[in-house]
Amino acid sequence: MSLRLFIKENISFVIFELIVVLFILSLYWLDGFRNIDTAVYSVVISIVLITSFLAARFIMRKNYLNRIVHLPNSMEDALQKNAKSPEHSQTEDYFHELYRLYQHEVQTLYAVKNRHDQFLNQWIHQMKTPISVLELLLQEGDPLDKKSVQEEVDRLKRGIEMVLMNARLENFEEDMQVEQVHLKQIVNATINENKRLFITHRVFPETKIDEDLIVASDSKWLRFVLGQFVTNAVKYTFEPNKKVLFFAEKTDSSITLTIKDEGIGIPQSDISRVTKPFFTGENGRKTGESTGMGLFLAKEICEKLNHELIITSQVGVGTTITLIFK
Repeated sequence: MSLRLFIKENISFVIFELIVVLFILSLYWLDGFRNIDTAVYSVVISIVLITSFLAARFIMRKNYLNRIVHLPNSMEDALQKNAKSPEHSQTEDYFHELYRLYQHEVQTLYAVKNRHDQFLNQWIHQMKTPISVLELLLQEGDPLDKKSVQEEVDRLKRGIEMVLMNARLENFEEDMQVEQVHLKQIVNATINENKRLFITHRVFPETKIDEDLIVASDSKWLRFVLGQFVTNAVKYTFEPNKKVLFFAEKTDSSITLTIKDEGIGIPQSDISRVTKPFFTGENGRKTGESTGMGLFLAKEICEKLNHELIITSQVGVGTTITLIFK
């Protein structure tokens, strides 16, 4: 099979060489040199030289041709290096690099899939809690406590929003629409969306943001990011009558939004890891409600929107989140 492939590959070269020899002989014939023996000798010599060249070329290419005419049984068979010519060596280097890129893409896709599966499993497990509470409320003989029902519905809504945003994150560029956004309006809208959460935990928001502050961002994604910060700030403030402060300032090159709570704070050992996927830390274990994905998604979205995110905290004092719009 390798010989047949080699002949198919070089038959045009043989025909071309024969045409060149016949063309040269024709020129000599027209010029008056008409020795038949010399012409036959020239053709024979040309054929011998072409055959010798092709034979040597076939010997050099034989291993390469044998490899490509037989389908490999494993990737190791396909990636063996035994080229004897610069062309084949370069071809092998090309396929090795192609395989490396392929492996990188496969590993990236596997990591994304694994992250999605793990997140979905944790999310489903956590969604069981509000559903179970709602079932218990329905089974009670007393009239439904609307406040308790609303709290569980809000937990379900936040969970569904998070899983939807996680799914859309892979096609972020297609869903992104950067525009001029009034920062105070976005912050106020986020606070209103979470007003029942503030009321339930008896935590009070306080804003100090100028009306004329405008940033370039995507309003939908920015509200989701701020929602994660607000949820964490309220959820990890265990004492009543505490505040969550929102204030912003403008510099020559950027606008900075700061969200400061008076919660339990984050241990210094956890600060560098709170934006990692599925990291819950000490605080997450205290509440038992953390998926470890909120701050991770917020960090990913901020990077895609070109917003800088800085998190600082002190245990027992509170956490400060700084969002810099460039």
